[in-house]
Amino acid sequence: MDLDLPFRVAFSCILEVGPVKFSQLISAFGSAELAWKSGDKDMEKFGWGEVTSRILEARKRINPQKEYEKCLNHKITPLVPEDPAYPSLLKEIHDPPFLLYVRGQLLPEDNVSLTVVGSRKMTSYGEQVIESFVPQLVGAGLTIVSGLALGVDGRASEVAYKSGGRVTSVVASGVDNPTPYTNAQLALRIVNEGRGALVSEFPLGTNPQPFYFPRRDRLVSGLSLGTLVIEAAEKSGSLITPKYALEQGREVFAVPGSIFSLVSVGTNNLIKESGAKLVNDARDILEELGAVSKVSQAQATAVLPASLEEELVLKVLVFGEEVHVDDIVRKANLPVPAVGSVLTVMELKGMVKNIGGGYYRRA
Repeated sequence: MDLDLPFRVAFSCILEVGPVKFSQLISAFGSAELAWKSGDKDMEKFGWGEVTSRILEARKRINPQKEYEKCLNHKITPLVPEDPAYPSLLKEIHDPPFLLYVRGQLLPEDNVSLTVVGSRKMTSYGEQVIESFVPQLVGAGLTIVSGLALGVDGRASEVAYKSGGRVTSVVASGVDNPTPYTNAQLALRIVNEGRGALVSEFPLGTNPQPFYFPRRDRLVSGLSLGTLVIEAAEKSGSLITPKYALEQGREVFAVPGSIFSLVSVGTNNLIKESGAKLVNDARDILEELGAVSKVSQAQATAVLPASLEEELVLKVLVFGEEVHVDDIVRKANLPVPAVGSVLTVMELKGMVKNIGGGYYRRA
């Protein structure tokens, strides 16, 4: 375990401490642990006013180790940008989250992904578009990312799941408390079946608030190569995600709609005013993203060892055989903590499978 991780989890529980302020703390103190344990006067030097007061108050009531153990007890993985399992696309955006809560699995191939957003008041036209586009997209190997909202977002996730694809759901709450309830049940089923993940930068126990949704939307676009907008009214909240996508240098696609439909005004304006690419079918998106070659690269990366430790462990794990962790430690000639850490990362990457009882096999 990264000894600094519990303190990063603790800082994430103070919602006023975002990526910028956390980066300043690390620059000043060298680690989250030293920042958490610093004197009150050292913290006051930042001149953050009320935010400083909140940090000082939080340090009295938050136990970093207990918050970290809460994640483990809920089978939730806290990821930091330095972790190989942290989504590579998210690392590329300006000031990525310093801690990401993941419930389920994020695999390397999930970096070849497309966000699908749209109106909560989805029409039959929007549903037709989803049922036409999404099976082709997941069939080409794209993971579908959504904000789990009602309407287009939830329906796109459902069709992706039923089409055998992978789904990443980003929530404006803790991943232990996903909402809305109807779509949350689908997201949990996807997680439990190993078909995707629930993701958030908000700590466990957080309830959704209106001003959390833009922060969620920033992650929704940041996790994808591009964003597809299917139906959006003129001032729809669904337009926030493509706005972030454009700022992040990602592709934005929009499905044109009737000039007489209120839920197509936003998508038509995206095409007319923001330079979004008009798409008539899924092939337009796949060709623009060069998705087929990206999927092949991601699949190849998934099975290649990223470190000497991973290489040593893979040599021990022969296909078709189940090996106990004690034998892995002995044959790989690595320390017990190192093997535990490496196996966790490799499991997240889909390289090994935890059979239970301390036994692992190569995936």
